[in-house]
Amino acid sequence: MRAMAKVNEIDTRTWPQVDFAKIRDQFPVLASTVRGKPLAYLDNAATTQKPWAVIDRMREFDSREYATVRRGAYRFAEQATEEFEKVRGKVALFLGAGSAKEIVFTSGATMGVNLVAGSWGRKFIGQGDEIILSNLEHHANILPWQMLAQEKGAVIKVIPVNDAGELDMEEFDRLLTDRTRLVAVTHVANSIGTINPVRTICAKARAAGAVTLVDGAQAAPHMKIDVRQIGCDFYVLSAHKMYAPSGLGVLYGRKEVLEQTPPFLTGGDMIERVTFEKSTFAPPPHRFEAGTPATTQVIGLGAAIDYLDSVGMEHIERQEKKLLDYATELVSRIESVDIVGNARDKAAIISFTLADAHPHDVATILDSEGIAVRAGHHCAQPTMDRFCVPATTRASFSFYNTFEEVERLAEGIKQATELFRG
Repeated sequence: MRAMAKVNEIDTRTWPQVDFAKIRDQFPVLASTVRGKPLAYLDNAATTQKPWAVIDRMREFDSREYATVRRGAYRFAEQATEEFEKVRGKVALFLGAGSAKEIVFTSGATMGVNLVAGSWGRKFIGQGDEIILSNLEHHANILPWQMLAQEKGAVIKVIPVNDAGELDMEEFDRLLTDRTRLVAVTHVANSIGTINPVRTICAKARAAGAVTLVDGAQAAPHMKIDVRQIGCDFYVLSAHKMYAPSGLGVLYGRKEVLEQTPPFLTGGDMIERVTFEKSTFAPPPHRFEAGTPATTQVIGLGAAIDYLDSVGMEHIERQEKKLLDYATELVSRIESVDIVGNARDKAAIISFTLADAHPHDVATILDSEGIAVRAGHHCAQPTMDRFCVPATTRASFSFYNTFEEVERLAEGIKQATELFRG
């Protein structure tokens, strides 16, 4: 435990204004036990836990403030609408957007990508046009474009990755042509943690006349995001990965691009005028928000953003980097372990394989010690194929994790190696 004490001592000196031990107490589920062991929740790339600030705000809204939004003329509904739209403004500030009108609420990042593919893509991508993806994409940023390409006769090109899990940017330059209509890449690879150079990618794509979409599901909870600095046309995220409720996501769309984009889903509250002969639609963002929205979830997202802002995204990013560095140091020492993805710029994710052991078996052994990790292909089978593995075990960290939990992870992996060696 001596190494852990040293790391924590460094952390205390570095962050005198942030007490991460007290922050941990604000997440009630982290006090749970699993099989008689304290829970070490290391599956934050899949979903994150909620602080009391989010839980309490949603309970308060549901019990005292809930009403339909953007429809009722009575004061109670007007107040609910004000709270709902206030969150849209918070999201815009959190992402560095130019206006709240550039923020569309969706059911998740997956829905955001499908919305762009099914509306903007269906209108602007045609026969022989080219779509560039990367070899690090989640299936949610592959399948919508694959289906669109099959429908329109477009061509998908893929940016390869090197052995460290970094994009081959020279090959990206060669892939860009005057037929490129869209470049869609992940900001952070959910499977191996690579942080992609999205600002450079978007600048090159724009110079080539292409529109860009960045999948920010794994980035927005862990680092400061500024969509205008990135220079993307679209940016998607999921609320449940940033300490907020599930069933909700955000699509940022640059104003000029959103205004050219037709509706994707139709129904109530996204129209200006409907007749049986012809209908006209509301301007963005409401054009893309058909039906009754996930009102309480939006309120929860607003509380989560307030909470993240109170901690400070720069503190979160640096604390998670310390956890990643410590975990990488300990895990890489273990015999028979191979870390998949060692990019120079990497988020707090360690994806690994263990000789002679299936990742699911490793995850089961860790679970017996109260350690929650993910095992599988992580909805990124092309990435697994690139590294010639069917699956990996993945530990993903949040700022509420501890160095002691990192040590428990390493000890659990050692136990697994001994079991499978025997």
